[in-house]
Amino acid sequence: MTFSEGMARGPIAMLEGRAALLRLWREYRDIAWAHGLPFFATTPTRRANRARMERAGHGPELIAQNVALLRSLAQGGPMCVGGLMGCRGDAYTGEGALPRQEARAFHRWQAEAFRRAGADFLLAGILPTAPEAQGMAQAMAETGLPYVLSLTLRRDGRLVDGTRLCDLIRETDALLGEGRPAFYMSNCIHPDAVRAALDQAFNRCGAVRARFLGVQANTSPRSFAELDGAEALQGDAPEPWAEAMLRLHRAHPMRLLGGCCGTDGRHMAALAARLTAEAGN
Repeated sequence: MTFSEGMARGPIAMLEGRAALLRLWREYRDIAWAHGLPFFATTPTRRANRARMERAGHGPELIAQNVALLRSLAQGGPMCVGGLMGCRGDAYTGEGALPRQEARAFHRWQAEAFRRAGADFLLAGILPTAPEAQGMAQAMAETGLPYVLSLTLRRDGRLVDGTRLCDLIRETDALLGEGRPAFYMSNCIHPDAVRAALDQAFNRCGAVRARFLGVQANTSPRSFAELDGAEALQGDAPEPWAEAMLRLHRAHPMRLLGGCCGTDGRHMAALAARLTAEAGN
């Protein structure tokens, strides 16, 4: 349950959802800080765009409440509070994706709501098509906040719409100029699949090496379609997953490493331990 879903289901569900999120984030925060690592957290608002919020009877105050909830945990160590955004349509198939200019107009409301709420940065997660990713980047750049584009990346090194990762980075950086993303990343993908994507010949370029710097990884190597239709949680145990993450980091150094589908505190603890041990060698 996300905080916004809890709001829609009534006060009791809202309080239960808030408590669950606080427990989860505290666990992850404490793991990071125990290993001397900074903690980056984003609000559970990927689908909280203006159209959905208005249908549910909510306004920008819900965005502000989500930011404030995370901000309450940012005492005592290095932590950044991010506002999470997402594409309009299906993140795994690209169905319902917006053209660039429509995307810029559509996502501007949510980006601005996060700016007013005091978010430290913006993150657009699992973006399947180049035009909507670029339109979102334009809307996010207008806020003046640092922002990151996280892409729905396939093992073949392309986005769902077939755009090569190298081309997406080059074209988006050229389009945005000084307002370009802080960096690019991917989420909802296994680290071994990220390695395969980055090892494609066309992605062995300076743009990818310098600008693709993060991953929030699944524990399962299965495809988006396989996972979307699975009846049970799929994935690796914490140690094998952490080792896969470390292999990726050694081959393609990252600035941001974290978990997505199938991960929990055990996976984060295993990853944090591996990273700090590697840095100490």
